[in-house]
Amino acid sequence: MAPRVYGIESLAGLRLNVDTRLTLSDGPLQLGWKHSGMTSDFIAEVMALPFSRSRKDYRQAHHDIGYLSNELIENAVKFRQPGEILVEASIFDGRFFIRVKNTIDGGSAARFQQLLRHIQSKNAEELLLEQIEINAISMGSGSGLGLLTLLSDYDAKMAWAFEERDDQHIILTTTAAVAMPPFSNQ
Repeated sequence: MAPRVYGIESLAGLRLNVDTRLTLSDGPLQLGWKHSGMTSDFIAEVMALPFSRSRKDYRQAHHDIGYLSNELIENAVKFRQPGEILVEASIFDGRFFIRVKNTIDGGSAARFQQLLRHIQSKNAEELLLEQIEINAISMGSGSGLGLLTLLSDYDAKMAWAFEERDDQHIILTTTAAVAMPPFSNQ
C-alpha cells in the first residue's frame, strides 16, 4: 500500500545526502526522553556550524535547530511502539532538514492523522492561539502545541508519511521538516 502523506508530499520522500544519521535504541520512556534532549542538542551543535560566521547567527541557528529537532524526536519517543527511532539531519541549500522515522500503533496513527487534518484546515497562527486558549481553560496537556509552534513561529515546512506494515497494527511514521535561516521569526 502506498504511504499516506500529509503536508508537502515532495518533502516526505526527499532524497539527499544526510550529514548526520542517528539511531535511538528502544528503552524506558524516561531514558528516551533524556536521549531526545541530548540528541537534539548534538544535532544543533553539528548543524549550526555553517552559521558560525557570526555569534548571533550561530546562536539563533543552534536554538532553532535544537527546538525543531527536540520537538520531533520527543513526539517519536512519546508515541512509538517498541523499537528504534531513526533520526537523519542535514544542511542542504542553506536549509536545515530533519527526518524522524519510528513505528506507532494503528490507534495512535489514526489520532495523529486526525490532528494533521485539523492543522491543515486553518492558518497555523490561528490554530496555535486557539489551542493555547483551550489549554488555559481546560488545564490541558498542550496537545499539538509543539507542532503548531513549529509551523507558526518557526515557519517550518513539514510532512508526514504513514506506511502500514504487514501487521495492520504497526505503522511506520516518517516526519520530515525543513527550516530556512533565520530559522525563527522571533
